[in-house]
Amino acid sequence: MGLARRSYRAIIALIVLALLLAGGLAVDIWRYGGVVADTPADAALVLGAAVIGDEPSPVLVERLRHAQALYDGGQVRSIVVTGGRSPEDDLTEAEASRNWLVTQGVPADAIVLENASRTTIENLQFARIVLAERGLKSVLIVSDPLHMRRAVLIAEREGIAAAPSPTPTSRYQSWGTTLPFLAREVWFMAQYLVTGR
Repeated sequence: MGLARRSYRAIIALIVLALLLAGGLAVDIWRYGGVVADTPADAALVLGAAVIGDEPSPVLVERLRHAQALYDGGQVRSIVVTGGRSPEDDLTEAEASRNWLVTQGVPADAIVLENASRTTIENLQFARIVLAERGLKSVLIVSDPLHMRRAVLIAEREGIAAAPSPTPTSRYQSWGTTLPFLAREVWFMAQYLVTGR
């Protein structure tokens, strides 16, 4: 009985520790989502999101809208759009993003495409290459607020001079959409911190 009781207590202690760590990560991710860099940068780097056929999804549109505002306001001189193509889509996320921006009046020569990535890590790894090719040395990362903590950390580890610029019009507004996004980010952040992937 003594061994069983000690094992039970050890398991409970590990569960409590995991919950505390997850809670700490959640608070860090939540708080960081409110950090907005007001400094200029060479480019806005828009992290990809779903495309529906050949149109950006509502989540991606809000990211693009924010990147356009940064460009129109003179805070950046280029917009880097990222994301590859899912089998069910007609265009890559980057191509659909470019098309949307052009229809909104952003000059095509101000838009840089990275259209091979499928994950946040790849968004930033592959973007680093196109940034170097274009001589773009600093970026404002554009994504939803709860995505910012992990995205900026990955960018920094990839050697990108990055600052956060979360979209103020995120589609994740209600508790029903925010909590699953936060839980997902806690999981991915923990995984990245442990494995680097």
